[in-house]
Amino acid sequence: MFSDIEKNRAKPDSENCNWLIVGLGNPGSEYEKTRHNLGFMVIDLLAREFNVQVKRKECRSLIGQTSLDGQTIELVKPQTFMNLSGEAISCLLAKDERRIEKSIVVLDDLAIPFGTIRLRAKGSDGGHNGLKSIATCLKTRDYIRLRIGIKPEHPISNTRRFVLERFSKRDIETVQDVLKKSVNAIRCLISEDLQKAMSQFNG
Repeated sequence: MFSDIEKNRAKPDSENCNWLIVGLGNPGSEYEKTRHNLGFMVIDLLAREFNVQVKRKECRSLIGQTSLDGQTIELVKPQTFMNLSGEAISCLLAKDERRIEKSIVVLDDLAIPFGTIRLRAKGSDGGHNGLKSIATCLKTRDYIRLRIGIKPEHPISNTRRFVLERFSKRDIETVQDVLKKSVNAIRCLISEDLQKAMSQFNG
């Protein structure tokens, strides 16, 4: 599988490839609207704004397709569970029309204050199981990621329980704001470029 991805990287026509927007999360109703599923929630909001359904099955993922400024966009929700996200993404990237350099991974991040986002061209996994899986499967950390902060103002005694909890009612307005900000950052990145999106939305 990895050799197929390497072949795709070597092809010169990446500008004509699809954008792959991958929201990380866990499938199943018990995980809906939890902190660890913010990636899925961004994909759901994008799907509503573009009026598309994310339901086509491929590579253990659900996919919806749309376009922005003449560029094809694929919205992806891996169904592998968080710690195996890389398996789904590596399978998707083995197809000719997709490239790692035109992929954006959207995820929650405990190191970033709640209500803020950060776009980066590359980076470490920061202890995030989804990013660990992607690094293992792709053998690289050089891909765009949009991290959505979930760090609370108080200390956390049980990290796993915290990330799998649903947002409280008093957090809902902030969640809606940060989801909209994330969608606008993705739109800016695709329509303009990464640097402009970073300068406008990071922090």
